[in-house]
Amino acid sequence: MYPASRIERFDENVRLKYQLFNSIFITLPFTDIDNTGVLLPLFSELCEEGYKKHFSPEEIFNQFADKYLQGVSEEDRIGLMFRFIQYVERQVVLFDAIEDAAFTELNNLEGSGTLREAREKAENASLMPELREFLEHFTVRPVLTAHPTQFYPGEVLGIITDLTDAIRRNSLSEVKTLLAQLGKTPFIKKEKPTPYDEAISLLWYLENVFYKAAGDISHYVQESIYKGELIPDPIIAFGFWPGGDRDGNPFVTTEITLKVADRLRTSILKCYYYDIRQLKRHLTFVNVHDKVVDIEDRLYRSVFYSKGDIYITLDELKSKLLEIRQIVIEHHQSLYLDEIDNLINKVNQFGFHFATLDIRQNSRIHDAVFADVVKHLQEHHEFTGDYASLSDTEKVQALASITAVIKPEDFSEENTRLTLESIQAIKTIQTRNGERGCNRYIISNNESALNVLELLTMFSVLGIKDPHVDITPLFETVDDLKEAGDVMKLLYEHPQYSAHLKRRDNKQNIMLGFSDGTKDGGYLMANWSIYRAKEDLTAMARQYDVKVIFFDGRGGPPARGGGKTHKFYASLGSTIENNQIQITVQGQTISSNFGTLDSCRFNLENLLSAGITNSVFKKDEKQFTDAQKELVQDMARMSYEKYSAFKSHPKFLPYLQDMSTLNYYAKANIGSRPSKRNKGNELNFGDLRAIPFVGSWAQMKQNVPGFFGVGHALGEYERNGRWDEVVALYRDSLFFRTLLENSMMSLSKSFFPLTAYMKNDPEFGEFWQIIYDEYLETRRLLLKISGYKELMENYPDGWASIKIREGIVLPLLTIQQYALIQIRKMKNGNRPDNLLETYEKIVTRSLFGNINASRNSA
Repeated sequence: MYPASRIERFDENVRLKYQLFNSIFITLPFTDIDNTGVLLPLFSELCEEGYKKHFSPEEIFNQFADKYLQGVSEEDRIGLMFRFIQYVERQVVLFDAIEDAAFTELNNLEGSGTLREAREKAENASLMPELREFLEHFTVRPVLTAHPTQFYPGEVLGIITDLTDAIRRNSLSEVKTLLAQLGKTPFIKKEKPTPYDEAISLLWYLENVFYKAAGDISHYVQESIYKGELIPDPIIAFGFWPGGDRDGNPFVTTEITLKVADRLRTSILKCYYYDIRQLKRHLTFVNVHDKVVDIEDRLYRSVFYSKGDIYITLDELKSKLLEIRQIVIEHHQSLYLDEIDNLINKVNQFGFHFATLDIRQNSRIHDAVFADVVKHLQEHHEFTGDYASLSDTEKVQALASITAVIKPEDFSEENTRLTLESIQAIKTIQTRNGERGCNRYIISNNESALNVLELLTMFSVLGIKDPHVDITPLFETVDDLKEAGDVMKLLYEHPQYSAHLKRRDNKQNIMLGFSDGTKDGGYLMANWSIYRAKEDLTAMARQYDVKVIFFDGRGGPPARGGGKTHKFYASLGSTIENNQIQITVQGQTISSNFGTLDSCRFNLENLLSAGITNSVFKKDEKQFTDAQKELVQDMARMSYEKYSAFKSHPKFLPYLQDMSTLNYYAKANIGSRPSKRNKGNELNFGDLRAIPFVGSWAQMKQNVPGFFGVGHALGEYERNGRWDEVVALYRDSLFFRTLLENSMMSLSKSFFPLTAYMKNDPEFGEFWQIIYDEYLETRRLLLKISGYKELMENYPDGWASIKIREGIVLPLLTIQQYALIQIRKMKNGNRPDNLLETYEKIVTRSLFGNINASRNSA
């Protein structure tokens, strides 16, 4: 009998189980009106049929009301809408748990993309020494951010974990109890979370998932690749942004930064304490047990007794564990050596910091802060001349003359004081948690070498002359990415910065992309600009003997650079440095790709394997030819022109403001950060954050940032008789193919019948049609170039998952659009506005279920 295909396994382990458990869920009485769960499937069926008949959301809901809610007041209908939304949110959680429980059935944990495959491939090709050498210098570093693309409260995360386990064990009674608990557990917080709240939420993943998964991977590498020898350096590390990311978030204070760092230290010490307790049960040997008890006691006091006091240093912990290891090897036949090594690897990985807290601030804030610093120095006769009137070259020269020392309390301007305090906080955290506790300062929207040198000067004037910090420019916009190589050339040639780099082992961290890349340049141009910038920056770094480390702001959805991340990294060639893989991970990507031990280990191994593939197994693989680069560059240009014209359309911002959910993200209380950078009421594209921007297109099921301009560029080559060139590029380039496959994913999550009623709108009908036409063209040409009959045909289980998820949230999205229609009627004076606030609450409340359902395979 042949083994089941992926889609067959999906149907058996996911689709059928969801149908079974959902049938139980919708019959549980959660509210005073028992028929909510009965009416929801009826409404869902009407939605599916209605959109096939080209009905609008308003027509569909009215049809439902006429059929099932006769004589029911509008207020009671609204109450039912809220209950539908609550049911749908919990159906999404149920489906998440079922998919998580089926992870090992759907994925081969020892197959393609895993460390086992990499090891066996290296053994077969006699490349084990190269593999060992590569892993000695390579690290995967996921950086957890608090960007609000999903925020289940801790109570719900716990239920998901328990529910996943119960489903995996097929414990029907336990599943039923947990579903009942789920139905009665609040999903939404009435108050916005603070940055510290966000940190606590992500710490759940560090403590419950990443700690064990990363430890298991390190242990596997030690046993299978290093043959029992301890790993020289950690192959997996973690970064952390909540509490340190100040860009556009006025709620991140120095107090919170230090508080988060302390909590990270306490959390990792607690993890060590629980591990050492387990070891104590096994290491009962003479001259060993007492040493384990001593470690346990000192960790316990450091975690539970002290107020910041540490009763064992990191060096002491390491040396004591190594001493125990040696005694066990020499005198006790290496009993439980695996468990000792596992803990040693974890201590080497996580230190006393758990995850490295990054500090991030915008260059525009730095400009104002440094101007304030210069003004202060001028007032105290410690700097002469008009700094603001100097050219950038003259400013760079002037910086070398600044030798004064300042204090944050010297300044009354809050931004200046807080920025200077954040610099000092780095030193404080390093003293408490070790250098890896906080050793990177990221400058968002970095536009020049001056941005970097002014920050280095701020360290100096605060008395931190030789900072143990990687100053990391973040190049985001298309123009900044184009100029990135020249910026770094100036820095590498600058005496003070060159000396700083030497103190940092000649390693330069550079962050690329992140939030504003796609928003600024569109999908194709943003991704290609990052690729070209990496090539330029790699060549520049090699010329100056600098080891460049790229940090990618890949986010979650493909529209922000996400998608099949491991395929993306495996597609990069030798012209791009491959010292580390560093990526931001956020929202639904954290829970979907790293939410369970199995999925976490699988996806971390995929990233490690991508780095190995690119360096160990692809040394002789051909790179992009000049002709191919010109081809991609030309398509990126065409796509950019199409997207730029679209973005410049007079209805672009009004459409987002009036027809989408953009204005409701700020009310959702799913993140501490304001939804835009400025405080004014006027909508400005430059101040608009990527999360509300991308999220608003996703709520409308239009997903513009993930495809707009792609179809236009492909179509130009088709019309000009050059289609064969594009097909050849798709066939020969994994990078280009991955880009288009990620765009397919965005198209797969689009559903234009939901908003088709807008084409008849007198103000926005023409604009909606522009979007729809580009969607149709992109879809047609992606199917043509791939040879598929359906989108994502090569990922049938992935497509099946998306289809079920989209079906689950369809009633919710219909209610959302219905509410938006009523709101517009009220604001236009076409109906009384007595229920305006209520309908606005419906829109806000409907955001969560769709956000959480939009999982993404990163």
